[in-house]
Amino acid sequence: MGAREREVGRPELVRARRRKGLSQEAAAEAVGVSPTTWARWERGEQGVRARHRARMAAVFGVAAIDVERWVEGWAFVETPCWPLVDCGGGSLEATVKSADLLWRFEMDPSRRHLLATLPFVPAALGEWLTSWTYDSPAASTGHAGSGRAVGMADVTRVNEARQAFSQMDHQFGAGLVRPVVLRYLNSNVTPLLHGRYDDKVGAELLSAAAGMSWMAGWTSFDLNHHGQAQQHFGQALKLAKAANDPLTGVWVLAALTRQAIHIDQPSWALWLSRAASDTARRAEAPPRVMAVLLVREAWATALRANPGESGDRHAAKQVEHLLGEAERAYAQGATDTDPAWTARYDEAELGAEAGNCWRLLGKHQGALAHAEAAVAEFRVRLPRSAQINRVHAAEAYLRMGELEQALETVRPAIPATKALTSRRTVDFIRRFDQELDPYGHTMAVREFRDYMKQELVT
Repeated sequence: MGAREREVGRPELVRARRRKGLSQEAAAEAVGVSPTTWARWERGEQGVRARHRARMAAVFGVAAIDVERWVEGWAFVETPCWPLVDCGGGSLEATVKSADLLWRFEMDPSRRHLLATLPFVPAALGEWLTSWTYDSPAASTGHAGSGRAVGMADVTRVNEARQAFSQMDHQFGAGLVRPVVLRYLNSNVTPLLHGRYDDKVGAELLSAAAGMSWMAGWTSFDLNHHGQAQQHFGQALKLAKAANDPLTGVWVLAALTRQAIHIDQPSWALWLSRAASDTARRAEAPPRVMAVLLVREAWATALRANPGESGDRHAAKQVEHLLGEAERAYAQGATDTDPAWTARYDEAELGAEAGNCWRLLGKHQGALAHAEAAVAEFRVRLPRSAQINRVHAAEAYLRMGELEQALETVRPAIPATKALTSRRTVDFIRRFDQELDPYGHTMAVREFRDYMKQELVT
């Protein structure tokens, strides 16, 4: 009965209204919408914006999580901490308060566990994109707090710490570095945000804090904690907005795009990638920034249309055009205005992402060439990326009908992945294993699966 009701409307919202003793007209008036809109909400015919959800929580006297459950129909964890990040109201005080709350929750083991079980909520992304695009940044980034005086040297230390954490993440996987990132946010970054600083230092500090929150989101993503990752990426976007820093903002949007691609949310991936590209163009971003964003947009476009299987020639041309634009932008070279995060996206990295586009276009020889080049380039300095691209190379061989070569290519990735603390990398291997199903009767595949099962014990 419950499953059937969820298919045709929002039964939990109906029950909540009836428990309150309200008619549809009275509920609509209390929330500030027309009775027609309320009726559409109950029938599941119309989305409910964030401001109306907040008003519902006030009218019904419940936590925001309850409203989310009524509206979205998800089985949320019973905790008052969803959602922590609200990208509306971009004052410095509101931004610092939400960051402080999220990072303190991560220090509490029970709350951290609940954060790790949060689902990825696509509906939140629309509100974030609207806020990012149309809301004003903080009126002032200066703060006359009770803490110590903060200077540019403090900001530099935060940025240097993030770069060190990033290298550790690439080398060993997120499981090792994530606890250190969270402690740094809570113990080092939070006191700085509560300190005393002028507008110039404040803007740089907010951008640095956004970068560290990005790091917390990325490491959650690598551990497959997607709701938790979304929280930290959302907080990073809020910090970048308060700082009026579009280039840090597009870095966050690009990360959210990558997450949406990984969890197979192609429509959201495309919207996020286009929002990033549009922001960068308005900010007259340097060519290397545009190259990163254009490749990510090409990947999202290819995922949504899947031209290799759908035969969508228009989408295929669009993907190839975006890749060509990215290549031309990258060829313009680095500039003095490149943000630090672009250093990670060298020619090999962008080539590896382009390889995913060629795979979705059905051009597996091109995908293979990019993947093998990435493995050779990343083997020493970026072990996780090397193993992911080794799997992509194996996928290309498999799709070209070369089963034995595919198995030979992917096999070294298994012990290398075992040495990493990256559940995302394990995901890639398991997805490859699913593609072997048509060959499951062969001796070679049975032996490979036995080896994989023995090495990658969950």
